Amino acid sequence: MLDQAGRIPVFLLALALAALIALLPNTARAAEDDGYTQEEILAKATGFFGETTEGLAKAIEHVFEDQGRPNGFVTGEEFSGAIGVGLRFGKGTLNRKSGASREVHWQGPSVGFDLGGNASKVFVLVYHLDDSEQIYQRFPGVEGTFYFVAGVGVNYQKSGDIILAPIRTGVGLRAGANVGYLHYTKKRSWNPF
Repeated sequence: MLDQAGRIPVFLLALALAALIALLPNTARAAEDDGYTQEEILAKATGFFGETTEGLAKAIEHVFEDQGRPNGFVTGEEFSGAIGVGLRFGKGTLNRKSGASREVHWQGPSVGFDLGGNASKVFVLVYHLDDSEQIYQRFPGVEGTFYFVAGVGVNYQKSGDIILAPIRTGVGLRAGANVGYLHYTKKRSWNPF
């Protein structure tokens, strides 16, 4: 490998440099596959909700500032109601950057000072989901993470390293404070537990 003077021949250095240059596009492509950009998510959310509002744009910006780039998202609809004890049921589609998608249902209870009912469109940003099967579990709400602006609300749910950020907009009135969880499943269930 070394010449008589103990130096590395020029052709080996050139070969190593060529190999590094060839790897650069793959590294850039891998970084692109790490997650959705804020612009991609805003476009997907706008397509789902039907329009871009200032509240939607600010909610997405807020989540990106907190969590970074998601590697998946769920689009769906849900309904909920509460008189002290609340119930929430929903159905949607998990979408991955690779183009893969799968159906997901969710249901869960909540307890607190809560009254009312609503129907919502839900756009959930998904973080740190290595395998799509990992979505099928219980996700408790994270205390103190509710953000509301111009008719759009977002909070965080976390299980292990996986973080979900549901963005909701809808009709109805439900006010109060509560704690609970959502159980994400493959099939619809009317059992909120």
